[in-house]
Amino acid sequence: MILNDNKIAIDPNVGALKEYLLDITTSRTYNRFKDKLWNLLGKFGKLGPDARTLAAQLEAGFKSTILDRSNLFEGMNFRYFGPIDGHDVMHLTEVLRDLKRIPGPKLLHCLTVKGKGFRQAEEHQTEFHAPGRFDKDTGEIIISAKEGTPPSYQEVFGQTILELARMNEKIVGITPAMPTGCSLCIMMKEMPERTFDVGIAEQHAVTFSAGLATQGLIPFCNIYSSFIQRAYDQVIHDVALQKLHVVFCLDRSGLVGADGATHHGFFDIAFMRTIPNMIVSAPMDAIEMRNIMYTAQLEKNNRPFSIRYPKGSSLITDWHKPFSEIEVGKARLLSEGNDIAVLSIGHPGNTVAAVAAKLAAESVFVTHWTCALQLPLIRRCFTLS
Repeated sequence: MILNDNKIAIDPNVGALKEYLLDITTSRTYNRFKDKLWNLLGKFGKLGPDARTLAAQLEAGFKSTILDRSNLFEGMNFRYFGPIDGHDVMHLTEVLRDLKRIPGPKLLHCLTVKGKGFRQAEEHQTEFHAPGRFDKDTGEIIISAKEGTPPSYQEVFGQTILELARMNEKIVGITPAMPTGCSLCIMMKEMPERTFDVGIAEQHAVTFSAGLATQGLIPFCNIYSSFIQRAYDQVIHDVALQKLHVVFCLDRSGLVGADGATHHGFFDIAFMRTIPNMIVSAPMDAIEMRNIMYTAQLEKNNRPFSIRYPKGSSLITDWHKPFSEIEVGKARLLSEGNDIAVLSIGHPGNTVAAVAAKLAAESVFVTHWTCALQLPLIRRCFTLS
């Protein structure tokens, strides 16, 4: 097993495992004698089984003494080797060749730098996780959005949760290693004691949110749509069956372009609608996004709540309006006609509205309802005649 340790996912890593790896990589005593141990093991490894056994005993005693505690990987029956420079390909090749001669499961700890070889990416690792277009000479990220264009749904979420948190002291924010991507970093900067990055651990993020909810807090648990799939059991057993007031903000729902197939959020509506006690919602634009978030934190909606929204533009520039409650299960009539009837959910409603306007110019009239907040059970929320 090769552990590629660059100390960062999208944002810098957090948690006990990160601290443990840091202890290993910064131990001067360990690193001072590491190379001598490697040489010793290499010589013993060529002398036969008895010599390899003696080498393994020396190695285990050395590591436990130097690191002042049991090696986590050794405890899982992996023999630990490293850390080594993961960018030194020639040395890495030699080490891997040597490790092939040592029997049993092994873990090689390689230290690497995210963005290695491009100075701007090394210095700005979070921004260059998925930078889009950038100038290869200067490193300047090319932003296509012009001043005065609508904010992204992510920006709307970040500004709105901070505004709501100022109004409601029970609100807390949780994310599994995505504070910058989902814009929870905005609240984190002002209210660090009420925002939690739990690392790349979606299941823990959900169960942690459930625990906070049992104590009367209102967690806004922000997880990318495709990654909430990892915590499906926890959503059901730890939140929904307990009827706990956790608000799931499902970022990157729908197609996500260059983020790739692993990030496409196709399935959240389908599986959230099957979960008992869950309110399923999707805003059509920035204003509706704010109002859904406001509605979700109200005491009267003291139950599991999910909000899905896409990556990218929220379509409305003048979006910072006073909050307004949205009625659960009630559709909104956007246009009325006798030729075609369409029910839309969330952001795609904008496309429907644009097409309906074009059809009206050709004397084809569309009745268009959009439903921002729906219940998982099929229910009659409007009537078409």
